[in-house]
Amino acid sequence: MSLESLIRGLRTELDNGGLRGSFLVRDLHSGHELGIDADVRYPIASLVKVPLAAVTLERIRRGELDGSTEVEVRPGRITTPGPTGLSRFRHPARVALDDLLYLSTAISDGTAADALFDLTSPDEVTRLMRQWDLHGITARHRMRDLTDTPAERLDPTEVSLAHSLAITAGTTGHGHPLSQLDVTRANAGSARAFVDLLQALWTPSPIPPSIGTRVRELMAGNLLRQRLAPEFVSDASAWSSKTGTLLNLRHEVGVVEHADGRTFAVAALTESHVAAANQPEADAVMAWVARTLRDQLRRG
Repeated sequence: MSLESLIRGLRTELDNGGLRGSFLVRDLHSGHELGIDADVRYPIASLVKVPLAAVTLERIRRGELDGSTEVEVRPGRITTPGPTGLSRFRHPARVALDDLLYLSTAISDGTAADALFDLTSPDEVTRLMRQWDLHGITARHRMRDLTDTPAERLDPTEVSLAHSLAITAGTTGHGHPLSQLDVTRANAGSARAFVDLLQALWTPSPIPPSIGTRVRELMAGNLLRQRLAPEFVSDASAWSSKTGTLLNLRHEVGVVEHADGRTFAVAALTESHVAAANQPEADAVMAWVARTLRDQLRRG
């Protein structure tokens, strides 16, 4: 099968699964890569917590912050399905900055991430990313903005209406009346931008080695493993990743490290055109597409 036929078939499978998206897989040793619309930018939801963690760790390294400092965190008191950790707390808590990094990255706790954003603004996250020569990811807002969508305002039985709005109100250029879904107003990036970030965290780069080591540990501890992990985890491979989910957006980026030494960065940013909150088949399709791209690269 030609490469063109493979990509065409993968696009068809995504469409049949109710998805379109931006995919890229890169061999971190050879630099060879294979993708689908890898430069298309999407709102990135919780994927922004990876650059947030890296920049926070850089400020700790510089002595501007102390990882042992306890921060008083206001309770999230969120009751809608999805959010985790401090986001669901009912009472204030004091948490060390180092532990906020774990909560934000490994369990995708939005309230923990906002406590980090209170110390390092989205603009500062973007500025330091540019200093590391990483130009494809832009942080613009805190995580609490993601909990103010029609899905939170409607009755749980009407969640499909929120998804219908997310699907139908967007423009072909990924503009949207909902600011969280508009790439010019939301935290945004592409599959290529995240693969570039992963490569900078896993291989020598302007990012100090100690920061790469810690972010890799945090991503290895990711507890949300229903999406790409089933296609990449085995006794002979390790999968370190971060997911992002908002309305009809389903993302995951990560690195699979094989026992034979081969290492691949994987980014899958997708949007569904099916008005439903729960779509396990969509997760399965995007994982299969990412795995197929990796397999093609691995065969050389």
